[in-house]
Amino acid sequence: MQISAEPLIYGLIFVAVLVLVEGLYLTAFGKSISLNNKVNRRLELLEKGGGREEVLEQLRKEMSQHVNSRGIPLYSILADKAQKANIAFSPNQLMMVMGVLSGVAFVGLTVATEAGLAVRVVVALAMGVGGVYVWVNNKAKKRLGLIEEQLPDAVELMVRSLRVGHPFSSAVNIVAREVPDPLGSEFGVIADESAYGRDISESLKSLAERMDMQDLRFLAVAVTIQQQSGGNLAEILDGLAKVIRARFKLFRRVKAITAEAKWSGMFLSVFPILALVGINVIQPDYYADVKDTAVFIPACLVVGTFLVINVIFMKIMVNIKV
Repeated sequence: MQISAEPLIYGLIFVAVLVLVEGLYLTAFGKSISLNNKVNRRLELLEKGGGREEVLEQLRKEMSQHVNSRGIPLYSILADKAQKANIAFSPNQLMMVMGVLSGVAFVGLTVATEAGLAVRVVVALAMGVGGVYVWVNNKAKKRLGLIEEQLPDAVELMVRSLRVGHPFSSAVNIVAREVPDPLGSEFGVIADESAYGRDISESLKSLAERMDMQDLRFLAVAVTIQQQSGGNLAEILDGLAKVIRARFKLFRRVKAITAEAKWSGMFLSVFPILALVGINVIQPDYYADVKDTAVFIPACLVVGTFLVINVIFMKIMVNIKV
């Protein structure tokens, strides 16, 4: 029995690509891009001597650089994710990282496997681009999750500020000072934009669209309605904070209830692929008697189609919107 180590080598090289991109990011930016800094990044930049206008310009550039680069063919697949994750790498730098990681993967495949040149090139490019995409996607999910978790506390902080007599702009400033990243820097940008003349409701709408988050849209709409129609903003935001917190609790409850179904769906989706890899590793000539027949390729295409349909339906069944 001949056991092939190539599938394991492919997996190890892909893991190495993910570790390398995280290492490059931490080497380039260090702790300044940590998602859960107790002192948000905007305040750190101000403490280092940066002027308010200069810091605002830098943060706005970082927040918009990815969405402005959607026209780049290869980069367009991760522009939205990179924008939500607020990746400090510029689009050009991310493209360079993809190229470097593809080169590293190609070298690893050349040294560790006997695959043909065309296969190594295609797999290396897939690992370089796919590794960066997986890394950016994970960053985006973590950042959006932290913002969702911080938002009810931030709104309640604004409510307390309004009830003691502060104007709404001062309440936003307090959130920018007291709340850690990522929400602290986002509200800091809103506070600075307001100081330079931009309407706060417009800044909130821009943040909600950039993050594509329903709770932030609720906040922007509440502030806009109060500005146009009047009313007690503290009471409006207090009710909004309760709604956001209740939605967050419901989301966590649904996530806990559906966890078993999600893992079952994931296992059922991945198991056929793992079984195929296992058969190839344990007995490479298992399909030797049938692979040259006329129906082998069509059968493989049919099986692959059913696997894709299975993954799609499994995801639809366990993806419950709150």
